[in-house]
Amino acid sequence: MATSKKQPVGHNFFEDVYAVVKLIPKGRVTSYGAIARYLGTAMSARMVGWAMNAAHTIKKVPAHRVVNSQGLLTGKHHFETPNAMQERLEKEGVKVLKDKVLEFEKRFWDPAKELE
Repeated sequence: MATSKKQPVGHNFFEDVYAVVKLIPKGRVTSYGAIARYLGTAMSARMVGWAMNAAHTIKKVPAHRVVNSQGLLTGKHHFETPNAMQERLEKEGVKVLKDKVLEFEKRFWDPAKELE
């Protein structure tokens, strides 16, 4: 696994993921892959997914703002109800139709661009 200048040596990967997710603004979404690329581990989008699956019960981590690369709510089954992820996004002004974020490109938040 490649490391990045952004990722401190010896740091917990899940905690690094959560730190990035906490920075996603309300009304915006990002993808598992974008987080992995930002952390310097581009091939570990699936590991970011595992971190997000474990995060849905951590109140300070807005896990509902992380979707797949096409804007699909693939993590919705890890929330307390099947509609909770969509409801949280819609409460922030993000429109969702058939489990997909509408205007995904407009709503997409890329940590590599936004945090540089």
